[in-house]
Amino acid sequence: MKTIDKIKQLAKTYSEEFVGVRRYLHQHPELSFKEHQTCTYVRQQLTAIGIDTIESVAETGLLVTINGKDKGKTILLRADMDALPIQEENTVEYASQNKGVMHACGHDVHMTSLMLTAKILFELRNDFSGTVKLLFQPGEELMPGGATLVMKEAAYKSIGPIPHLGQHVMPNIPAGKVGFRPGLFMASMDEIYITILGKGGHAAVPEECIDPILIASHVIVAAQQVVSRMASPKTPSVLSFGRIIGDGANNVIPDKVIIEGTFRTYDEEWRTEAIDKLTKMVKSIAEGMGAECIVDIPRGYPHLKNDQELTNAMKKGAIDYLGSDNVVDLDLWMAAEDFAYYTQKNQACFYLLGVGNTEKGITSGLHTPTFNIDESSLETGGGLMAWLALESLV
Repeated sequence: MKTIDKIKQLAKTYSEEFVGVRRYLHQHPELSFKEHQTCTYVRQQLTAIGIDTIESVAETGLLVTINGKDKGKTILLRADMDALPIQEENTVEYASQNKGVMHACGHDVHMTSLMLTAKILFELRNDFSGTVKLLFQPGEELMPGGATLVMKEAAYKSIGPIPHLGQHVMPNIPAGKVGFRPGLFMASMDEIYITILGKGGHAAVPEECIDPILIASHVIVAAQQVVSRMASPKTPSVLSFGRIIGDGANNVIPDKVIIEGTFRTYDEEWRTEAIDKLTKMVKSIAEGMGAECIVDIPRGYPHLKNDQELTNAMKKGAIDYLGSDNVVDLDLWMAAEDFAYYTQKNQACFYLLGVGNTEKGITSGLHTPTFNIDESSLETGGGLMAWLALESLV
């Protein structure tokens, strides 16, 4: 039997078992850098498979090694582990048991798929040459990003520059399909924290106040010029504000307003320039209206660029495994990922795994309290990654 057929058969055989694994992880989510129980559970599952070459990284992460029959090339497969501070609203029997914490970005799926990949590869270890590293990485959702911590570990540094593969669930792609994009794929991400310090008082006597609510309104509207008038139309950029805190009342002007947002783009030089322009603009508006202003924009994740050669090869491998009708071309995605750090130092390919199913009503987006998946995607995710890993070792 051909290797590709063996992988398909094993993925199908073990997929039901791994539905249970995914449901356990979904029921027991943990926040970034607090994935202690998750790490223990993943280690137990890998040990039960028979794998004993498991190293701890970044405190709550794991770096696993599966060696083939002979020495050869090496590839790293990565899954993230952390959940989000979201209260789940799904009524399924495997809903989160941890109040206010949910796997709303599919990291339970990423881990489960990679464990299924590990089981397949371990069973086929006498059928290939080379080494597969499997990285279960903590803290993707929270800066500075678990990737930055992993990359400082001696266990990671020792493997040197090698191809990296990662996948991410996508509910608007049907289960059974995957998507690829060579070159620029995901945006950089910087968090924006602005505090406007005015002078509060009675809303009936605004002349005695320095109104931070009004100033914040001017700041939010004017800041959009950074994208609409200062950025080249050829450079995708997004500036969004998602949180405004002005703790006054209908007749109370508060002392301060806090604004939080994000800036995203694909050009690192423009990224630095835009942040500088935004900072100067916000401060000048606030100060010009009599307020003080504190601007804090910590540097976030870089943009993610897939290696052209590797991604094209992985897309071809996916077509061989799933058929051309089940492999789609992706557009730019303005979301951010700390997998981007790996792409700066290694050949890398980050692709999307379809998990949606409109007929079953599985359509909710990422980071929503009703996010869920069509669990048939686990067979696709685990099997395909095993196949792509072995294809890269040839």
